[in-house]
Amino acid sequence: MPSRSSSANGIDKRDFDDNRHPASTVDGSDTGGLLADDESLLSDVVEGIIERDRRRMRRQVTKYLSFVSAILSSLHYTQVQVNAVSTAAELATYLPVPLFGYFCDRFSSRPLSIFAGIIFGLGYLLAALTYHHGSAKDGGFPPAVMVVSFVGVGLGTSSMYLSAVTICAKNFGRGKHKGLALALPSAAFGLSGMWQSQIGSHLLYKRSGEGKGEVDVYRYFIFLAILLFVVGVIGAFALNVVDEEEIIDEAVSEMERSGLLEDSPFFQRSVLHDSSNGYGTIDSSATISNSAEADDADLDSSTRKSRRRSEDARRKTWILNNETRNFLFDHTMWFLAAGFFAVTGPGEAFINNSGTIINTLYPPPLAGPPSSNSPATNVSIMALTSTLARLLTGTLSDLLAPTPSVTHDQSSAKRFTCSRLTFLLGSTVLFSLGQLLLASGLIQTHPSVFPLVTALVGLGYGAVFSLTPIIVSVVWGVHNFGTNWGIVAVVPAAGAALWGAIYAAVYDGAAGNGVGDRPERLCYGAGCYALTFWGMVAFSWIAVALWAVAWRGWRKRGIAV
Repeated sequence: MPSRSSSANGIDKRDFDDNRHPASTVDGSDTGGLLADDESLLSDVVEGIIERDRRRMRRQVTKYLSFVSAILSSLHYTQVQVNAVSTAAELATYLPVPLFGYFCDRFSSRPLSIFAGIIFGLGYLLAALTYHHGSAKDGGFPPAVMVVSFVGVGLGTSSMYLSAVTICAKNFGRGKHKGLALALPSAAFGLSGMWQSQIGSHLLYKRSGEGKGEVDVYRYFIFLAILLFVVGVIGAFALNVVDEEEIIDEAVSEMERSGLLEDSPFFQRSVLHDSSNGYGTIDSSATISNSAEADDADLDSSTRKSRRRSEDARRKTWILNNETRNFLFDHTMWFLAAGFFAVTGPGEAFINNSGTIINTLYPPPLAGPPSSNSPATNVSIMALTSTLARLLTGTLSDLLAPTPSVTHDQSSAKRFTCSRLTFLLGSTVLFSLGQLLLASGLIQTHPSVFPLVTALVGLGYGAVFSLTPIIVSVVWGVHNFGTNWGIVAVVPAAGAALWGAIYAAVYDGAAGNGVGDRPERLCYGAGCYALTFWGMVAFSWIAVALWAVAWRGWRKRGIAV
């Protein structure tokens, strides 16, 4: 049998029929003429079909990484430079969250929304220009410019998210649908990448000989710059807290019941003034003389209104600062934040490294993962399950969570209730099961089960990200929600950095010296990741214990979570 010409991927044009023998004459020599031409034609057709399928498979596998591959091929960035861009975006997304939340509480979400639109637009516009001008070796912008552009993208992401979720918390967080109100921005946050990437792949693509090619990164970045700037401008006009004074008054009432106002000189002055002009106003006798003329009286009236606004602003600032102080000194908050750190860090690390994990399941000489288990498929599963978990937990917690009225309403006391902490702990258990499947090595012998791991991690990760802000609003109220949630929401950055470093260390420690002629260090087998995921399983159960302790503290205070 003649030797076959092997391709780069180890697929030969005759592999479709291993028992087929070439046509030959009686003396064993190859036939010529018409039979040879027919075989050559058939071989060319089969080879063309195989090559077309290879290209289709490559497009499917790399669609979710089309921007990264385009940057690597067009800008000639090293992997270190690509990681610098993604790390800058991630840090800019998480680290400013407390500052943005503080701004939303003290001022308004409107300025933050227009800031998000501007910084988003500038970030993506700079990224588009950097990509359009090509590699620095060809006279284009240096990689540091792309890093700066994605810092803008990260800042825009966090500021737009905080402006939306804070408005939802303040306007709907006191109603019976607070869970769904807070879950919707979180779910939209997760879905945005999916529908925007579909627009890029179906509308903003490069044309090739076969029709649709890769995403046109330059046009896609311009599209995002315009879209997000417009959304930020709309938010600057549409985002508004309804009855904010009522929220502040509720906070004052809670502090009065707790006795926190008795030692406040500021509120003692306000009470003295309240006897004649209402809460927080200045006594008119101190500003209006008996002999004033009508125009002077009008001036004094406007002055009193200005002073009242100033006094109300001071009152609001004092209350929110005191709420922040109480939040930081509440030990249950630290248990909640520590548990959030213990779960979201492994979740972020799994999302960021799922592509390399999948590759470890298919060592040579096996072919790469099938389309049903490709990185693109698992990214879609992660996004869908995470979004589904956010919506379900938000809705179910509204329907089943206990309320303070249960102890007073006899009819409500008979209904079935399920605490939000029950949903949170159950979701974390599901999350740990996905990691346990990887840690045990079971997936290495059954790689087709990996989508189940992705689904379990997606369900747990999405539920935790949905339930935690809801719990913050229930336990500590909505009047200082932006600041409180911002403080807790910053911990995933540290968790992602920690577990990303652990995963990389374990992977590199188990990697060989390369495969074949490829210089990069590749790793195959459960040893590449098992130790990392055993640690993640342990952290997940530590989170369960921490949240159980916090739940016990809230129950002692009579807080219905």
